Amino acid sequence: MKTTVRYTRTAVAVLAALSLAGCGGAGEAGDASGSPAGVSSSTAQAAGPVSVETDYGTVEVPQDPQTVVVLNYALAGYLYDLDIPVTATIPEDTEAEGEHSEFWAEEAEDDGTVYLPWSADGFDLEAILTLEPDLIIGGGIGFPLFQAEEAYEDLSAIAPTLLVGRELTSWQDQFSFLAGAFGKGDLYEEHVQAYEERETEVREAITPPEGEVAFLSLTADGTPYGLVEDVGLPTTFADLGFEVAPVFADGGFEVYGPGGDMFELSTEKVGQVMTQETLFIAGFNAETTSVEDLRENPVYAALPAFQDNQAQELPYWSIRGDYDEALALLDQIEELYG
Repeated sequence: MKTTVRYTRTAVAVLAALSLAGCGGAGEAGDASGSPAGVSSSTAQAAGPVSVETDYGTVEVPQDPQTVVVLNYALAGYLYDLDIPVTATIPEDTEAEGEHSEFWAEEAEDDGTVYLPWSADGFDLEAILTLEPDLIIGGGIGFPLFQAEEAYEDLSAIAPTLLVGRELTSWQDQFSFLAGAFGKGDLYEEHVQAYEERETEVREAITPPEGEVAFLSLTADGTPYGLVEDVGLPTTFADLGFEVAPVFADGGFEVYGPGGDMFELSTEKVGQVMTQETLFIAGFNAETTSVEDLRENPVYAALPAFQDNQAQELPYWSIRGDYDEALALLDQIEELYG
């Protein structure tokens, strides 16, 4: 197991300074104002970074970044959609090998995107520093958000760090925030229009099942998590006319971790609260289970959705899907209920 090297803010600042040692001064590449050679001060200023207000303070975001590090795999797709090059990201899970998503593999190959080491102890700051990024993007939902908040000062000492805050839980919120930071609101609106047109098509083509629906995700070790009904995936189904059960709202559960979209259940508790007519099952960060596998467990087999063959599998990426995954999910729902 790799030991993650962690630094204080001061140590990172020192390393950053050392990494720049020997570089030419501003006078070698431009005039006294710091403008590039052959570019006027006003032009350089127009092409310079833009101040973006975030939950963590004001960030000077370069508008044409060349070395971008994305510290949440689930956010990388937005950058590719916005034509922002991604130099490096992290795997979907800690201590895992990085693998390109089927939705942006071609773009990642074109960019030469690499994967940084990532452990439960935190991001590998030394590996990030080695890349000399001009922008770091992090946050989002779940553990990467928690770690980015913890390391925010250290990351900011390496490069401007733009975090997608915890209140931005839908793909629309996250995509809009990032598009705005790069002045690409028009491109975002084009994507949203395409999604809404497809959503309307699917809504008119499907017949949702009768009764309430609920959602479960299972980790590789079989631990079940319910999905909070007013965040993320369940809201997509609600928008399409499904009756989403208020399992979280009525159950007195606590949200698991900083993500705000899941709550942990015991297997016994699953038998008590997942009694809805339809149950959607998905793995977490991988295809960790299947309906047929769960039928081998008497608790799951006794659930009404399993008894009536209304337990449906969803791809694991649907839980915290980005724009492209949300669009692909509409196809899956149409196939199930069209």
